[in-house]
Amino acid sequence: MDQEDRIALFLDYENLALGARDHHGGRAFDFRPIADALAERGRVVVRRAYADWSYFDEDRRMLTRSHVELIEIPQRMGASRKNAADIKMAVDAVELAFERGYISTFVICTGDSDFTPLVHKLRELNKRVIGVGVEKSTSALLPPACDEFLYYDRLEGVDVLPVRARRARPARAAEPQQVEAVEQEQAEADRPPAAEEPVRDADALAVLVAQTVAGLQGSSDGEVTASRLKRTLLRKDPTFSESDYGFRTFGELLRHLAGHNVVELAEGPAKGDPEVSLPEHGDQELAFALLRGVVAELAGSGGPVALSGLKNQLRRARPEFSEKKLGYRSFLQFCKAAATANEVALAWSAEADDYLLTPRQG
Repeated sequence: MDQEDRIALFLDYENLALGARDHHGGRAFDFRPIADALAERGRVVVRRAYADWSYFDEDRRMLTRSHVELIEIPQRMGASRKNAADIKMAVDAVELAFERGYISTFVICTGDSDFTPLVHKLRELNKRVIGVGVEKSTSALLPPACDEFLYYDRLEGVDVLPVRARRARPARAAEPQQVEAVEQEQAEADRPPAAEEPVRDADALAVLVAQTVAGLQGSSDGEVTASRLKRTLLRKDPTFSESDYGFRTFGELLRHLAGHNVVELAEGPAKGDPEVSLPEHGDQELAFALLRGVVAELAGSGGPVALSGLKNQLRRARPEFSEKKLGYRSFLQFCKAAATANEVALAWSAEADDYLLTPRQG
């Protein structure tokens, strides 16, 4: 238990509930998917929701059953109910951060950018901050400020209902052709909706992971474990989730990439936390050989080959070529690595105002 994160949960309930209802076809907000997602991340020791509960009578029972403390923010004449809830929630969160040192993670459930300063302050106090918000009602400023951001719409157990167009009804007795057209329209409306959001590009995922592993290997001498890699990916993009790419777990994602020779997995220091590295052979050797062959072909007809435009020549020979999949941040970095491996010669030319490549000698 001592290794578990202690979590404090704060819900800006009006923002969350109204956002869910507005963008989920009027469906009521359900707290259970958030509770389940947090249970996977640690032990929730504080649960508080802020609202004028006279507007959310049905929701009170649902939250009480989930052991959420309801903080009443009554509407006052001449005052903003929403601002009062925001201020109270921010003050309570900072106070708790000072008074309860054992709480390591704060979960701020809102899509309101007004809470961005609170997120920054909690992180200054060495607290991990997870945000939760409805995707279409979340400010673009909030997710990057958090250590991790969960979109409510994507949580397991949240069913997003598509908004269907109203069905047309004939006002009077219709001709047979009209009846047939209406029936066809109704049949199309009854078909199951297609997935609203396609699985994200697998190539983009390979590039992201390879670049991150390369950066971690270059910035420290320590081994790159799966858990360290996941934390780094979340720092780059707090909304990152392997489920967006069709994988159930991060380990499954890594095994998929290892099967496609993007990374290599080895036994790590802890069970279930493998070491991740870039392949030292295979695709990199093929890419170096491709570069050497293209440079030799072009140099034979016109002398040294300029770096500018060379990448397009490689892609003509091998359309799937991408230096980023090999962990290089730029094509120049890839060419420098090939030169270090004695595959080509690379030198800067002031006259050409470009790098020039020539085939290796001997």
